[in-house]
Amino acid sequence: MNRMLKYIITSISLVCAATLAAKQPNILWLTFEDTSAYEFACYGNPDVKTPTIDRMAKQGIQFMNAWSTAPYCSPARSSLITGCYATTYGMDNHRHRWDTPAGIFYPEMMRKAGYYCTNNSKTDYNTKRDNKALWDECGGKASYNSPRRKKDQPFFAVFNANITHMSRLASITLEGRRDFSREGLDPARLTLPPHVPDLKEIRSDYAFHLEGVQDVDKWVGMFLEDLEQRGLADDTIIFIYSDHGGCLPRGKAFPYESGLRVPMIVHLPRQFAHLTKMKPGTRSDRLVGFVDLAPTLLSLAGVKPPGFMQGMAFMGPHETAPRKLQFAFRTNQEKHYDPCRAVTDGRWKYIRSYLPGKPFNLRNAFQWQMPGNLGWDDYAIKHRSPEAGPPNPKWMQPYSSKPAEMLFDLQADPFELNNLAADPAHSRTLNTMRNAVSHHIRETGDLGFFPPTTKEKAKGVALYDWVRNTNYDLNRLHQAAETAATPDPANRDKLVSWLAAAEPEIRFWAASGLGLLAAEGMIKDCPGELLAAVADADSSVASAAAMACCLAGETTAGINGLIKGLTTTKAAQKDPFYSALETLSWNPSQQAMLRSHLDRIVATGGFPAKSLQINLGLKPVDTLYGQQSRKKGILVNKERRKLKPTP
Repeated sequence: MNRMLKYIITSISLVCAATLAAKQPNILWLTFEDTSAYEFACYGNPDVKTPTIDRMAKQGIQFMNAWSTAPYCSPARSSLITGCYATTYGMDNHRHRWDTPAGIFYPEMMRKAGYYCTNNSKTDYNTKRDNKALWDECGGKASYNSPRRKKDQPFFAVFNANITHMSRLASITLEGRRDFSREGLDPARLTLPPHVPDLKEIRSDYAFHLEGVQDVDKWVGMFLEDLEQRGLADDTIIFIYSDHGGCLPRGKAFPYESGLRVPMIVHLPRQFAHLTKMKPGTRSDRLVGFVDLAPTLLSLAGVKPPGFMQGMAFMGPHETAPRKLQFAFRTNQEKHYDPCRAVTDGRWKYIRSYLPGKPFNLRNAFQWQMPGNLGWDDYAIKHRSPEAGPPNPKWMQPYSSKPAEMLFDLQADPFELNNLAADPAHSRTLNTMRNAVSHHIRETGDLGFFPPTTKEKAKGVALYDWVRNTNYDLNRLHQAAETAATPDPANRDKLVSWLAAAEPEIRFWAASGLGLLAAEGMIKDCPGELLAAVADADSSVASAAAMACCLAGETTAGINGLIKGLTTTKAAQKDPFYSALETLSWNPSQQAMLRSHLDRIVATGGFPAKSLQINLGLKPVDTLYGQQSRKKGILVNKERRKLKPTP
């Protein structure tokens, strides 16, 4: 009898263990926007109070090296939703919708695995597909608490708060702002990160943003309470993270750590602790990127990630070995096409710029509504004059041409202010990182080197599919971009020959490379082929050629081409011409030439014309936006965003 009882007990235990192992966890993603890791107390910020998230960090796993893969929302989300770098599918241009291949989005896979999938409510995936159709529910009412979810059906739910979104700060003026010291955030006493200037506008923006960070902490608490009340806390794995880096200037949209490194905390209930090798209550230095989240999600659900996913699962039964290198990209800064690629091993960080002639701080109409951006511009423009005194060279870096390569020691220089790329002592590290990026763009089939005007090759056909259907030589495109970004007079004839290429994207890189040679004083003439390219049918090529002509001394042909392009082309084709003109306006050798054509520049009208006049010192920075925009900004300053969405 005892033997039989023992057998029954053993059998029941095995069945229970098997049932527990097979049980699928609920998974909840609590995401918020535009917030860097350094802006949370548990990541070392001395000024902000985030007790709920701090507690989650102590109980869960706090990732110290989490990257958003792209430093702005739509390409970051495109990478999240596919488990691949958005550059692979041509989904990398911020706020551009493209045709994309079928079967690449993880919610469809999770639904097949039995999950009820909800998204409240942001999509923003840079695809022409119906974003909402990917989910069981998608919108302002979508929730794991939906009556449509079957009894005991596991859920995967995403909630996205815009409490900290940059639009919170887009007020143009400081007039009407609340007293943030009431929240314990006195602007005058905040510890500013060193990559931004110590200006009243910057301090006010920072306090405004940190108020939102503290509100995010309260928002997260609402969900923890709801899970407890509904008896779901012990069955739900929770991810807490930001969609990319923060709102302070040189954060969002920039490939620095301030734009890429995000807070990320994962909490696993006790019954699912076996799904990770990491211990609760620990900090992990593992390199984790947004491309890794989709395969990790599938792995936690017990689903083997599909082979096309480039990310690596860092939890669950299909967990892989930690990655040794982490990659990221940025393709554009609103109207400005300006591709960069980045890689880190956790200590060393490398940034490759493929259009180094463009300064980082080229304006866009949205981000420059932040008073901090306007204040920094005012500082940079005034300090071009000797009367203003010597500027802080670190604060002037974003206003001059970028180095083609940047190398930073993140241990000694976490805010990336000391570029070591030219230091012979680090040449081996530089070469390793350079080769890693070069290999990565080829291994992932990076389509980000097609300028936006060249990406639609066949109507209704995804660029990804077109490249494969036509056996397009993608390596040649990557080679063209790398050659163009490496100023070497030995490349002159090769670049000139590429101006005759059938593909506009190759011609673009040829013209851009010649422009860089001219800017560096490495060519003494303006090739006739370059002059002819000013009339190219593709506006990206024409604008690059026109800017190169200006830099090579053929200013009449160059400026005529740029102004004509800005005034006569269709709206979608104007951006490259404006970007070229603004790039020239920050170049001291070109400012006198642009002033001589001031009447024609002013006649182009709108934001570009104002922006160019400000850069040339002909109008104050505070004239960039009109009185109507300022009135709206005062209302923005008075608004305290609600804690939503709610469970």
